[in-house]
Amino acid sequence: MTVAPPAVPDDDDLIISLRGISKGFGAVQALSDVSLDIYRGEVVAIVGDNGAGKSTLVKILAGAHPADSGVIMHRGERVTITNPSDSRDLGIATVFQDLALCDNLDVVSNLFLGRELGTFALDEVEMEQRSWTLLRQLSAKIPSVRTAVAALSGGQRQTVAIARSLIGEPEIVILDEPTAALGVAQTAEVLNLIERLRERGLGVVLISHNMADVQAVADRVVVLRLGRNNGDFRIPDVSYEEIIAAITGATDNEVTRRASAHQQERANS
Repeated sequence: MTVAPPAVPDDDDLIISLRGISKGFGAVQALSDVSLDIYRGEVVAIVGDNGAGKSTLVKILAGAHPADSGVIMHRGERVTITNPSDSRDLGIATVFQDLALCDNLDVVSNLFLGRELGTFALDEVEMEQRSWTLLRQLSAKIPSVRTAVAALSGGQRQTVAIARSLIGEPEIVILDEPTAALGVAQTAEVLNLIERLRERGLGVVLISHNMADVQAVADRVVVLRLGRNNGDFRIPDVSYEEIIAAITGATDNEVTRRASAHQQERANS
Protein backbone atom coordinates (compact mmCIF):
# COMPACT_ATOMS: atom_id res chain seq x y z
CA MET A 1 0.00 0.00 0.00
CA THR A 2 1.32 3.44 -0.97
CA VAL A 3 0.90 6.16 1.64
CA ALA A 4 -0.01 9.54 0.17
CA PRO A 5 2.28 12.41 1.16
CA PRO A 6 0.81 15.02 3.52
CA ALA A 7 -1.09 17.80 1.79
CA VAL A 8 0.50 21.22 1.49
CA PRO A 9 -1.16 23.40 4.18
CA ASP A 10 -3.65 26.00 3.04
CA ASP A 11 -3.29 29.64 4.11
CA ASP A 12 -6.70 29.35 5.78
CA ASP A 13 -5.11 26.84 8.17
CA LEU A 14 -2.33 29.22 9.23
CA ILE A 15 -2.63 29.80 12.99
CA ILE A 16 0.56 31.58 14.03
CA SER A 17 3.12 33.35 11.84
CA LEU A 18 6.40 34.72 13.19
CA ARG A 19 8.51 37.13 11.16
CA GLY A 20 11.83 38.74 12.01
CA ILE A 21 11.94 37.44 15.58
CA SER A 22 15.13 38.39 17.41
CA LYS A 23 16.18 37.88 21.02
CA GLY A 24 19.41 38.67 22.83
CA PHE A 25 20.70 38.03 26.32
CA GLY A 26 23.40 40.60 27.00
CA ALA A 27 26.20 40.04 24.49
CA VAL A 28 24.67 36.75 23.29
CA GLN A 29 22.30 36.98 20.33
CA ALA A 30 20.13 33.87 20.69
CA LEU A 31 17.81 34.56 17.73
CA SER A 32 18.24 36.79 14.69
CA ASP A 33 15.46 37.49 12.19
CA VAL A 34 13.75 34.09 12.65
CA SER A 35 10.53 33.20 10.84
CA LEU A 36 8.12 30.34 11.57
CA ASP A 37 4.63 29.36 10.41
CA ILE A 38 2.39 26.97 12.37
CA TYR A 39 -0.57 25.43 10.59
CA ARG A 40 -3.66 23.60 11.79
CA GLY A 41 -3.39 19.81 11.47
CA GLU A 42 0.35 19.87 10.79
CA VAL A 43 3.37 18.65 12.75
CA VAL A 44 6.30 21.02 12.26
CA ALA A 45 9.63 19.92 13.71
CA ILE A 46 12.20 22.49 14.80
CA VAL A 47 15.70 21.04 14.71
CA GLY A 48 19.19 22.36 15.19
CA ASP A 49 22.40 21.80 17.10
CA ASN A 50 22.86 22.84 20.72
CA GLY A 51 22.78 26.63 20.90
CA ALA A 52 20.81 26.97 17.66
CA GLY A 53 18.02 28.89 19.41
CA LYS A 54 15.31 26.23 19.61
CA SER A 55 14.63 26.64 23.34
CA THR A 56 14.60 30.43 23.08
CA LEU A 57 12.06 30.29 20.26
CA VAL A 58 9.85 27.94 22.29
CA LYS A 59 10.05 30.22 25.32
CA ILE A 60 9.00 33.20 23.20
CA LEU A 61 5.95 31.29 21.98
CA ALA A 62 5.23 30.14 25.55
CA GLY A 63 5.49 33.69 26.91
CA ALA A 64 8.50 32.98 29.10
CA HIS A 65 10.69 35.45 27.16
CA PRO A 66 9.33 38.40 25.16
CA ALA A 67 10.95 38.89 21.76
CA ASP A 68 13.20 41.95 21.36
CA SER A 69 11.86 42.60 17.86
CA GLY A 70 9.75 41.01 15.15
CA VAL A 71 6.09 40.46 14.35
CA ILE A 72 3.73 37.75 15.60
CA MET A 73 0.49 37.25 13.68
CA HIS A 74 -2.43 35.14 14.92
CA ARG A 75 -5.12 34.34 12.37
CA GLY A 76 -4.00 37.37 10.36
CA GLU A 77 -3.98 39.82 13.28
CA ARG A 78 -0.87 41.20 14.94
CA VAL A 79 -0.50 40.12 18.57
CA THR A 80 2.07 40.32 21.36
CA ILE A 81 3.20 37.53 23.67
CA THR A 82 4.77 38.99 26.79
CA ASN A 83 3.80 36.39 29.41
CA PRO A 84 2.36 32.86 29.69
CA SER A 85 -1.20 34.21 29.98
CA ASP A 86 -0.87 35.83 26.54
CA SER A 87 0.31 32.51 25.14
CA ARG A 88 -2.60 30.56 26.66
CA ASP A 89 -5.10 33.16 25.45
CA LEU A 90 -3.85 32.58 21.91
CA GLY A 91 -4.45 28.84 22.30
CA ILE A 92 -0.80 27.83 22.72
CA ALA A 93 0.03 25.02 25.16
CA THR A 94 3.65 24.09 25.90
CA VAL A 95 4.92 20.81 27.35
CA PHE A 96 8.48 21.44 28.50
CA GLN A 97 11.06 18.69 28.78
CA ASP A 98 10.84 18.53 32.59
CA LEU A 99 7.03 17.92 32.26
CA ALA A 100 6.32 19.83 35.54
CA LEU A 101 4.24 17.00 37.01
CA CYS A 102 3.54 16.43 40.72
CA ASP A 103 4.79 12.91 41.43
CA ASN A 104 2.82 12.55 44.67
CA LEU A 105 -0.54 13.31 42.99
CA ASP A 106 -2.59 10.96 40.85
CA VAL A 107 -3.32 11.40 37.13
CA VAL A 108 -6.64 13.21 37.68
CA SER A 109 -5.10 15.71 40.11
CA ASN A 110 -2.26 16.43 37.69
CA LEU A 111 -4.58 16.90 34.73
CA PHE A 112 -6.78 19.43 36.56
CA LEU A 113 -4.08 21.06 38.71
CA GLY A 114 -5.06 24.72 38.93
CA ARG A 115 -8.25 24.06 36.94
CA GLU A 116 -10.15 21.92 39.43
CA LEU A 117 -13.89 21.47 38.92
CA GLY A 118 -16.41 22.23 41.67
CA THR A 119 -17.64 25.32 43.51
CA PHE A 120 -17.55 24.48 47.21
CA ALA A 121 -16.02 21.01 46.94
CA LEU A 122 -14.00 19.24 44.27
CA ASP A 123 -16.15 17.37 41.77
CA GLU A 124 -13.96 14.26 41.76
CA VAL A 125 -16.44 12.18 39.74
CA GLU A 126 -16.67 14.71 36.89
CA MET A 127 -12.91 15.22 36.79
CA GLU A 128 -12.33 11.47 36.67
CA GLN A 129 -14.85 11.01 33.86
CA ARG A 130 -13.32 13.82 31.84
CA SER A 131 -9.85 12.39 32.43
CA TRP A 132 -10.87 9.00 31.04
CA THR A 133 -12.60 10.64 28.05
CA LEU A 134 -9.51 12.66 27.16
CA LEU A 135 -7.10 9.75 27.60
CA ARG A 136 -9.29 7.47 25.46
CA GLN A 137 -9.38 10.10 22.71
CA LEU A 138 -5.58 10.00 22.73
CA SER A 139 -5.53 6.18 22.83
CA ALA A 140 -3.40 6.56 25.95
CA LYS A 141 -2.16 3.49 27.80
CA ILE A 142 -2.79 4.55 31.40
CA PRO A 143 -3.96 1.69 33.68
CA SER A 144 -5.80 3.91 36.16
CA VAL A 145 -6.35 7.65 36.50
CA ARG A 146 -6.02 7.19 40.26
CA THR A 147 -2.44 5.96 39.94
CA ALA A 148 0.21 8.27 41.38
CA VAL A 149 2.34 9.82 38.63
CA ALA A 150 5.47 8.57 40.43
CA ALA A 151 4.41 5.01 39.57
CA LEU A 152 4.09 5.67 35.81
CA SER A 153 6.64 4.94 33.11
CA GLY A 154 8.39 7.71 31.20
CA GLY A 155 6.05 7.34 28.24
CA GLN A 156 2.98 7.39 30.47
CA ARG A 157 4.23 10.51 32.26
CA GLN A 158 4.70 12.22 28.89
CA THR A 159 1.14 11.16 28.03
CA VAL A 160 -0.21 12.80 31.19
CA ALA A 161 1.70 16.01 30.47
CA ILE A 162 0.36 16.15 26.89
CA ALA A 163 -3.18 15.35 28.04
CA ARG A 164 -2.98 18.13 30.65
CA SER A 165 -2.02 20.60 27.92
CA LEU A 166 -5.29 19.79 26.13
CA ILE A 167 -7.55 20.66 29.07
CA GLY A 168 -7.69 24.29 27.91
CA GLU A 169 -8.55 23.21 24.33
CA PRO A 170 -5.53 24.82 22.63
CA GLU A 171 -4.96 25.27 18.90
CA ILE A 172 -1.22 24.64 19.14
CA VAL A 173 0.74 22.20 21.29
CA ILE A 174 4.51 22.63 21.62
CA LEU A 175 6.45 19.53 22.67
CA ASP A 176 10.03 20.08 23.85
CA GLU A 177 12.10 16.91 23.35
CA PRO A 178 9.16 14.60 24.22
CA THR A 179 11.06 11.36 23.52
CA ALA A 180 14.32 12.25 25.27
CA ALA A 181 15.54 9.41 27.53
CA LEU A 182 12.64 7.13 26.52
CA GLY A 183 12.97 3.51 25.38
CA VAL A 184 11.84 2.22 22.00
CA ALA A 185 8.34 1.17 23.11
CA GLN A 186 7.75 4.37 25.10
CA THR A 187 8.98 6.49 22.18
CA ALA A 188 6.52 4.74 19.87
CA GLU A 189 3.75 5.50 22.37
CA VAL A 190 4.59 9.22 22.37
CA LEU A 191 4.85 9.36 18.56
CA ASN A 192 1.40 7.78 18.35
CA LEU A 193 0.14 10.53 20.67
CA ILE A 194 1.56 13.16 18.31
CA GLU A 195 -0.35 11.51 15.46
CA ARG A 196 -3.55 11.74 17.54
CA LEU A 197 -2.95 15.46 18.14
CA ARG A 198 -2.60 16.06 14.41
CA GLU A 199 -5.78 14.06 13.75
CA ARG A 200 -7.59 16.36 16.20
CA GLY A 201 -6.65 19.27 13.93
CA LEU A 202 -4.08 20.80 16.26
CA GLY A 203 -0.90 22.47 15.12
CA VAL A 204 2.00 20.57 16.72
CA VAL A 205 5.48 22.00 17.17
CA LEU A 206 8.01 19.25 17.86
CA ILE A 207 11.47 20.12 19.21
CA SER A 208 13.75 17.14 18.78
CA HIS A 209 17.33 16.00 18.22
CA ASN A 210 16.11 12.61 17.01
CA MET A 211 15.91 12.65 13.22
CA ALA A 212 14.18 9.27 13.14
CA ASP A 213 11.33 10.68 15.25
CA VAL A 214 11.18 13.80 13.09
CA GLN A 215 10.96 11.84 9.86
CA ALA A 216 8.40 9.47 11.39
CA VAL A 217 5.77 12.04 12.42
CA ALA A 218 6.63 15.50 11.08
CA ASP A 219 5.08 17.00 7.96
CA ARG A 220 7.63 19.80 7.80
CA VAL A 221 11.02 20.50 9.35
CA VAL A 222 12.42 23.95 10.16
CA VAL A 223 16.17 24.12 10.72
CA LEU A 224 17.78 26.70 13.01
CA ARG A 225 21.52 27.30 12.91
CA LEU A 226 23.31 29.82 15.14
CA GLY A 227 20.03 31.56 15.90
CA ARG A 228 18.93 31.94 12.28
CA ASN A 229 16.69 30.09 9.84
CA ASN A 230 18.70 27.65 7.73
CA GLY A 231 16.01 25.67 5.96
CA ASP A 232 12.28 24.92 5.81
CA PHE A 233 11.52 21.58 4.18
CA ARG A 234 8.54 19.30 3.63
CA ILE A 235 9.53 15.85 4.87
CA PRO A 236 8.62 14.03 1.61
CA ASP A 237 10.91 16.40 -0.32
CA VAL A 238 14.06 16.25 1.80
CA SER A 239 16.60 13.57 2.68
CA TYR A 240 18.20 12.86 6.03
CA GLU A 241 21.54 14.05 4.64
CA GLU A 242 20.06 17.37 3.52
CA ILE A 243 18.62 18.01 6.98
CA ILE A 244 21.96 17.21 8.64
CA ALA A 245 23.78 19.46 6.17
CA ALA A 246 21.41 22.33 7.04
CA ILE A 247 21.91 21.72 10.77
CA THR A 248 25.71 21.68 10.52
CA GLY A 249 25.98 24.33 7.83
CA ALA A 250 27.89 21.88 5.64
CA THR A 251 27.36 21.82 1.91
CA ASP A 252 30.14 19.36 1.14
CA ASN A 253 31.19 16.88 3.79
CA GLU A 254 31.74 13.13 4.09
CA VAL A 255 28.04 12.42 4.66
CA THR A 256 26.84 14.42 1.66
CA ARG A 257 29.64 13.06 -0.57
CA ARG A 258 28.72 9.49 0.37
CA ALA A 259 25.03 10.19 -0.32
CA SER A 260 25.86 11.74 -3.70
CA ALA A 261 28.00 8.74 -4.59
CA HIS A 262 25.16 6.34 -3.75
CA GLN A 263 22.72 8.40 -5.81
CA GLN A 264 25.13 8.39 -8.76
CA GLU A 265 25.56 4.62 -8.47
CA ARG A 266 21.78 4.10 -8.51
CA ALA A 267 21.43 6.41 -11.52
CA ASN A 268 24.09 4.46 -13.44
CA SER A 269 22.76 1.00 -12.55
